[in-house]
Amino acid sequence: MGRKSTISRLPGDVKSFIEGQLAEGRVTLDELIAALHERFPSHQAAGDLPSRAAVHRYGQKLERRLSAIRASTEAAKIIRAQAGDSEDARSEALTALIQTELFEAILDLQENDDPDMDPGERVGMLSTAAKNIATLTRSSVALKQFQAKVMERVQAAAANVDKIAKKGGLSAESAAELRREILGIAA
Repeated sequence: MGRKSTISRLPGDVKSFIEGQLAEGRVTLDELIAALHERFPSHQAAGDLPSRAAVHRYGQKLERRLSAIRASTEAAKIIRAQAGDSEDARSEALTALIQTELFEAILDLQENDDPDMDPGERVGMLSTAAKNIATLTRSSVALKQFQAKVMERVQAAAANVDKIAKKGGLSAESAAELRREILGIAA
């Protein structure tokens, strides 16, 4: 893999400060650099603080990752809100999150401009990622099939309410309420 960024090589407290400031998004790059110099004067004296360009590059990568995580998290919340547990919404959300992580890894690999990286190693990494994506895709398809079967069963149960209601002596209103409850579980 390529050489670690200047920020990745910083001590944990400095790196955490930079990441926190970038994630909040309330300061400009110049303000962040000034805050670094003020907060960590010993690192400044030693020449260990990153350049403005390094902070900018790191900030762009961090923002891309944060955006992907926010999108995946929001998708998982929507899935969870719209689907009942019987449809295994958590597995679907987890699959989406893993797909996002694989996507990020592929982007990182594409951005790697290390001249020392062996092309065969790069192809091997992409091949491994492709296999993992194929496995996730099969998992996603199987999950969708499972969800469709669950929905069919729920709808069949709701359709049978009238037959069962007549045999059991339930009123039409009770049967309608029962049907709504059955369909509400999966909807």
